[in-house]
Amino acid sequence: MKKGIVKPMLAFDTVEAVRKELGSAGYIASDGLAVSLFLALAKQRALFLEGEAGVGKTEIATMLARVLDRALIRLQCYEGLDINQAAYEWNYARQLVEIQAQRQSAENGKPAADNLFREDFLIERPLLRALRANPRGAPILLIDEIDRADEAFEAYLLELLSDWQITIPEFGTVAAATPPIPASALRRSSTRLSALRI
Repeated sequence: MKKGIVKPMLAFDTVEAVRKELGSAGYIASDGLAVSLFLALAKQRALFLEGEAGVGKTEIATMLARVLDRALIRLQCYEGLDINQAAYEWNYARQLVEIQAQRQSAENGKPAADNLFREDFLIERPLLRALRANPRGAPILLIDEIDRADEAFEAYLLELLSDWQITIPEFGTVAAATPPIPASALRRSSTRLSALRI
């Protein structure tokens, strides 16, 4: 575990506790799924779930968020998904307004601020939002249909999941103090991703 990262407190001491809590929330987990969830949570590793549409991959993340009383942050993957839709982008409209305000201030003899890449101009998308502090604790990060994303984006996600940080060139590195609890769902097998078939 990297320095500065705090492991989230989790509610499950045993595999049976996982099964029981999910059952109380209305989700019946198979033995294999309960073991996989327990190990993923205990080892703080991503859980990859594979199965056809409608078998309950997304519902697992929803139930886990309910049982652990955590926020659920969902990133829906698709072909062509890029960093601007998934992690962050700059609010260009606000930056243009700021440029105009600075130009007007300069004309009035006031010093202009020179930083257009501040936090108040940053738009958080699901991945960055999952790294930010949350009063309810580490959120559940569901990366849905990861197999639909391009190979380069899959590589970016796997790097994010290993380091729990995003580097924004103009701003700096945003690291999670408490990493999110990751789960990924995919419909078809991928040679790049190991998965639990449900």
